[in-house]
Amino acid sequence: MTTNTTPPVEGVAERHHGDILYHGKGIKILGIQLPPWRSPLAQVILIGFVCFLCPGMFNALSGLGAGGQVDSAVQANASVALYTTFALVGFTAGTVLNYFGAQATLAFGGLGYAIYSASFLCYNHTKNEGFVLFAGAFLGVCAGFLWCAQGTVMMSYPTESEKGRFIGLFWAIFNMGGVIGSCIPIATNWNSEDDGSVNDGTYVGFLALMLCGAVLAFFLVPPEKIIRKDGTRVQRVRHPSMKREIYGLWETIKTDTYILLLFPFFWASNWFYTYQQNCYQLFYFNLRGRTFTNLWYWLAQILGALAFGFFLDSQRIGRRKRAIYGWVILFVAVSTIWGGGLKPLIASSRDKYPDDAPAIDVFDKDFTWYLILYMAYGFQDAMWQTYAYWMMGALSNEPRKLAYFAGFYKGIQSAGAAVVWRLDGVKYSYATLFGSSWGLCGAGMLLAVPVIWRRIKDTELTEDDFVTLAEKDIVMSGLKQVESGHKDGVR
Repeated sequence: MTTNTTPPVEGVAERHHGDILYHGKGIKILGIQLPPWRSPLAQVILIGFVCFLCPGMFNALSGLGAGGQVDSAVQANASVALYTTFALVGFTAGTVLNYFGAQATLAFGGLGYAIYSASFLCYNHTKNEGFVLFAGAFLGVCAGFLWCAQGTVMMSYPTESEKGRFIGLFWAIFNMGGVIGSCIPIATNWNSEDDGSVNDGTYVGFLALMLCGAVLAFFLVPPEKIIRKDGTRVQRVRHPSMKREIYGLWETIKTDTYILLLFPFFWASNWFYTYQQNCYQLFYFNLRGRTFTNLWYWLAQILGALAFGFFLDSQRIGRRKRAIYGWVILFVAVSTIWGGGLKPLIASSRDKYPDDAPAIDVFDKDFTWYLILYMAYGFQDAMWQTYAYWMMGALSNEPRKLAYFAGFYKGIQSAGAAVVWRLDGVKYSYATLFGSSWGLCGAGMLLAVPVIWRRIKDTELTEDDFVTLAEKDIVMSGLKQVESGHKDGVR
């Protein structure tokens, strides 16, 4: 007897049929039941590993300081090009995804990361800065497509009851890319005690893994072939046209003007990377020290996101209080960690690098304290990103509005990153980059206070979630009918 594997009609739950399909197609390995390949879980794990191999490895490469080079200007200028195109492409990525599909869009996105790594391999031998700049700009385009495809899969493939867990699973796999990716330069450069560029083996390793990520994207299953546990069919997530997207952003600013107060918070969210990676880490550590601290930086990122995220989701405290307490914790962390970085800042100078830089090695006695500060920078960064996404999610439950909030966040974040990498590229002082990083964090948090105090409420559903009064009346009437039916059933 064969089972009809045609997906059920869109929006209709055929629970028994879906259960048979879901549990009948999996395989066992070492006694572990794996989910069917066409299940949302398997596909979310797949896209997690695509991002593990592409942006995850990019994070590991960037964390080496100057992209593994001695001169930070090359990588800084490439980052300017990267974040400029990233900020611009975000508006059209949805339209491209609708036309070509998630497989091709995701694979093309992964290709840009491989070319970026190849450009530094080429630079090791030819000093061809033009290729690196092109690779940075091209990666900005590709990254916009990759993250658009990733977001679409995360929104559309899981059922409503699975989305939270699946998103958490994705971010755990993705962030491990920075950790595992850091092991490549550690293994290939461990015996190097100088302060030069990383060797070819490091770039070749990143290049190979990033290419694997691009190829892996072709195994993504189209939405119409996905099998859910409840038998429902995946609905396509349609992105609006570029014209509609821009108009929607303008509408959001008009109806939710308070979002403007969060723009400095968004702008600061990627600004501090430049000082942390291309100033502090590059100045104080030799090559072996940078590869080792990079590993611990990304581990601290994972710990920070898990710890702060767990607190922000705690049900023992009301959501409004969690927002306020979370702001206080983050403000204390920012003040303490950046205050702790003042002493190393005073002792460092761009004029001293590289000839008079400390070049601290893993086995030097002062290494541990400088490592702890660098880990603290990573921990605070994870807290900042976690709070930003949690805060936006607490402002509304309307998916379209949240999509525009996220668009503002990524666009402004990328624009800020483009500016600060340019400042590093033209050799602004370490003090300028340090002071602007700390200052923007403080200003962003202070300007966010009115939004947190007045807009974040304890209830999951607010009046802001209803577009019109008529819709509100319909929903409330439906809730009353459900409640009445529940009471009748109890009787």
